[in-house]
Amino acid sequence: MPDIERIVIIGSGPAGWTAAIYAARANLNPVVYLGVPKQNPAPVLPGGQLMLTTEVENFPGFPEGVTGPEMMAMFQKQAERFGTRVAGEDITACDFSSKPFTLTTSNGENIKTHAVIIATGATANWLGLENELRLAQIGGGVSACAVCDGTLPMFRDQPLAVVGGGDSALEEASYLTKFASKVYIIHRRDELRASKAMQQRIFDAENAEVLWNKIPIDVLGDEKIESVHLKDTQTGEESTLDVMGLFIAIGHTPTTNFLEGTGIELTDKGYIALNQRGSFTNIDGVFAAGDVADADYRQAITAAGMGCQAALDAERWLAAQGIE
Repeated sequence: MPDIERIVIIGSGPAGWTAAIYAARANLNPVVYLGVPKQNPAPVLPGGQLMLTTEVENFPGFPEGVTGPEMMAMFQKQAERFGTRVAGEDITACDFSSKPFTLTTSNGENIKTHAVIIATGATANWLGLENELRLAQIGGGVSACAVCDGTLPMFRDQPLAVVGGGDSALEEASYLTKFASKVYIIHRRDELRASKAMQQRIFDAENAEVLWNKIPIDVLGDEKIESVHLKDTQTGEESTLDVMGLFIAIGHTPTTNFLEGTGIELTDKGYIALNQRGSFTNIDGVFAAGDVADADYRQAITAAGMGCQAALDAERWLAAQGIE
């Protein structure tokens, strides 16, 4: 590797690979740090959330659909075609206090770079039930994204359940009411945390029902989910809910822990704050793209678009600094 990199891209989901494609075609000789597989409690894999997605049907250019892992392999192949270099380590620490920046890898190496694109994504929060995670990995009807998966044929005209009580959970449930025969909202309290308007939308839906004071304690099914084993948080009574799909909507955690102490501005939810339209963070020369800076959309297509923005912003910034 050169003594000082022009640009380092941290993360290997749609945002990171799209940034790499644009940066490589601009002759910036980027290097992508893939990350190291982890368990948290679901697998966290290089390639991001799509590595846990069996069928992607809403990304343009794939009329027959494509699996998430296949898509990420194609993204990587395209980036490498233009000369993107790939490193398998995590970036565990960043020093943005002086230029060039210093990044520390998981094997203890220090990397110098003029510009950085952070595209480390966000991971869905899971219940942590063993069969929940297993079924999510094999496409067995458990998902953390109704907008991504809710229109699949396996869920249409079927009873479905959503776990959660905030705006995101009710948005997912409202979306599913268009396709499902019935949507159950499983909530551990006796009142929802979502906005009044969002609550009313659910209460008005003929095929939606809130199950109050309930928590899932097991997910039943071998190849596909068959039911959810519930426990009442007040009485302790247990029951079984027959559903053909389970959507976990208890939030996401952006992957920003390695930025602690760097001075990068974060939102109150822990996402990287972008101070204007584009990818500019509060630190000159550091850019962000994808779900790590997006608490609202969290889609592969929006992440890819943000990766494009970050690469273009970084290319123009490097040119303005006289770095060729």
